[in-house]
Amino acid sequence: FYGWWDWRFLFLIVGSGLIDYCAGLAMVRFPDRRKLWLLLSVFGNIGSLAVFKYSGFFAENVDFLLGLLGVHTNLRAAVPNFMLITPVGISFYTFQSMSYTIDVYRNELKPTKNVLHFFAYLSLFPQLVAGPIVRARDLLPQLETAQPTTEQQRYEGLYLIVHGFFKKVVVADNLAPIVNAAFGAAAPETSTLYWWLIVTMFGIQIYCDFAGYSDIARGLAKWLGYDFALNFDHPYISQSLREFWTRWHISLSTWFRDYVYIPLGGNKVKIAREYGNIWMTMLISGLWHGAAWTFVIWAAIHAFFITVERFTGWTRKLKKVPFGGYVATFIVMVQVWVAWVFFRAESFSQGIYIVRQMFAFNGDPYHVVDSVLFAQAMVLTGAMVLREAYFRFGLDKRTFLPVGARMITGQVSLALLIAACVFLRGPGAQFIYFQF
Repeated sequence: FYGWWDWRFLFLIVGSGLIDYCAGLAMVRFPDRRKLWLLLSVFGNIGSLAVFKYSGFFAENVDFLLGLLGVHTNLRAAVPNFMLITPVGISFYTFQSMSYTIDVYRNELKPTKNVLHFFAYLSLFPQLVAGPIVRARDLLPQLETAQPTTEQQRYEGLYLIVHGFFKKVVVADNLAPIVNAAFGAAAPETSTLYWWLIVTMFGIQIYCDFAGYSDIARGLAKWLGYDFALNFDHPYISQSLREFWTRWHISLSTWFRDYVYIPLGGNKVKIAREYGNIWMTMLISGLWHGAAWTFVIWAAIHAFFITVERFTGWTRKLKKVPFGGYVATFIVMVQVWVAWVFFRAESFSQGIYIVRQMFAFNGDPYHVVDSVLFAQAMVLTGAMVLREAYFRFGLDKRTFLPVGARMITGQVSLALLIAACVFLRGPGAQFIYFQF
């Protein structure tokens, strides 16, 4: 499955996997050198990321810094072309493989002696190219025995796959042309309302695109008889940024929590160092997403707002007043929207321009809806906002219908979603997180 993209990069995933597989076994056989084997694993994985994902970025920035000193170089041109190709899913499978050896080093996991089990864990096709990042301690025990799937698993898999495809091909792919046109326009708009609508659309697009992929991956896993943990849990109903990161891309945020933030000291240190740990973790997360300063700025915005949130405790205080929780959700979404600008922007200067327009309160807001495509995108955006509000108000927990009626409505809704995926799908677009 992975070799179908480019067979040459099979050597990379096999080589990276063999290093971690052997390092895990060596930690047990040579316990006095456990740290050495861990370092071999970490440097092997980080090294492959550095070579294939950050070589061009590093060379460009060195050229820029030397240029400020009056030394003109062109290191970027000296980087071999094959090092400028980001292998699909490299950020996901290197982190997944590295978590295996770290858990073995911490004595939280016994290394597997079965190399096929290890590589099945590392390269299981549903989540290989864009996650979720599955922990070895969760999946390896499931690989030890082949259990036939149950009717419940097959239905849950179908439910997840259909909902995932709906999010991707109906919502995300129909919003993509509007968002891409806005960020790619030669003469960008100046309307404040326009940019708030566009950024809202992008927020919905990236959520449905990535959560849709995660749903499909989890559904396919259930059809194979395996369970992957939930990766998205309605992040846009969060009442704080801290809560947002417990709901958004959960497998990655918990990875950074367990393998970066806590080892740095987490919140068990002095307050200044705690904030430093937050910033360090978020900035590394930004670079993980891509070799561009826009991702670093996106992460820095989150780090800044989280720091303010922790220092002032404003979300906790606001939730004590009537309707304060809803106001907190609105404020958090404004913060997330501002950060999304830089995540999507094609350059730092474009991101600054868009944010300035968002808070300039100017421009003509009416001409932006003179398009059927824009109106369609607005309907999809509104539908997803209402869906999140449905969960925000807890209506999903209420039982209005008897069991039999719920089963019938569930089957009818699946049929309607399948029909929508066939007849209402947007222009085909690659999953956004494939680039990471």
